[in-house]
Amino acid sequence: MTRTTRRTFLAGAAGAASLPVFSIRASAQQTLNVTIAASHPVQNFWVAMMKNVFQPEVEKHLRDNGNQVRVNWRESYGGTLYKFQDTMEAVRDNITDIGYVGTLWEGSTMPLQNVSYFTPFTTGDHGLVARTFDQLNATVPAIKQNWNGLNMVPLSSFITDTYHIWSTFPVRTLDDLKNRKISAPGTSANWLTGTGATPVDGALTTYYTDIQTGVSEGALSFFVGILPTRVYEVAKYVTKCNVGAMYVGGIAANKQRHDRWPAAFQKAVAEAGKVTTQKHIEDVSSRIDAAEKEMVSKGSIITTMAEAERKRWISGLPNIAKTWADSSGPAARDVLKSYFAAIRAAGQTPGRDWDREAAS
Repeated sequence: MTRTTRRTFLAGAAGAASLPVFSIRASAQQTLNVTIAASHPVQNFWVAMMKNVFQPEVEKHLRDNGNQVRVNWRESYGGTLYKFQDTMEAVRDNITDIGYVGTLWEGSTMPLQNVSYFTPFTTGDHGLVARTFDQLNATVPAIKQNWNGLNMVPLSSFITDTYHIWSTFPVRTLDDLKNRKISAPGTSANWLTGTGATPVDGALTTYYTDIQTGVSEGALSFFVGILPTRVYEVAKYVTKCNVGAMYVGGIAANKQRHDRWPAAFQKAVAEAGKVTTQKHIEDVSSRIDAAEKEMVSKGSIITTMAEAERKRWISGLPNIAKTWADSSGPAARDVLKSYFAAIRAAGQTPGRDWDREAAS
């Protein structure tokens, strides 16, 4: 072998050795080590979807389509790698390959994905909200650019069921909220503007103690979230007012890792993400029914706010969508337009035309 040929051979061999394992043996089954993580344990209903639906669906898709790739999951659920404040950074910075990203905690870095929180009373159909965000994440240029710019690929959409009021007192009219302290953290505090109620900061995990000790007298929340916290034990009055279902984030992959995966695995995670969104919708539906029955059996008094009172509440709100759009960049109004177009296309009538008001 000549010196030139030998040098060329060695250079080629060194290059091959540096390639990822899955690209060396194209004809053999490739094995991928994939870290999947979340800041919450698998008992959390969002994280349960990752462990019990997404992962099995990835494996099923691979088996059903040639079995070209075998995935070796490295699971880190329950906050072992990072806490809930860092879900976005963990995926962006490849602390995990795949993770749950809570966009609801990323108001400054992912404002466009928080459009549902600034348009209350749009729809209580959690399934429609989830499907709509699958669509928006895939088709709205500004949202796609935001995900890409943060080095992430969205794979599924997670939501809450619609918000209602849990309280220590009956809410027969909107006036019953005057001078009352209601736990409504973050953006949800805006929903109480004009009601006379005082929003109290907190979280699902603090509502029980806050109400028990008089820090607040109730909470704006959702059935699936309230049930495991047992807030209904200290706030037996449940007033259904259908403030709306909210998009909270979903499963996402680190983009650099994603783009280096074999096409078969990219396809598998994409298809598994779609299935996970649908299974999540079905799971939330069943959990709502179970939660309501459980609460009634434990003494909860559930009523529905009169439509006239609900309309008073809606019309009394300031134009929070316009305020959000003004502070979220020029693309925010395009997102509003796309979001509301999807809601109306599904036959829903929003409680308030936030998109049109923000455009004026």
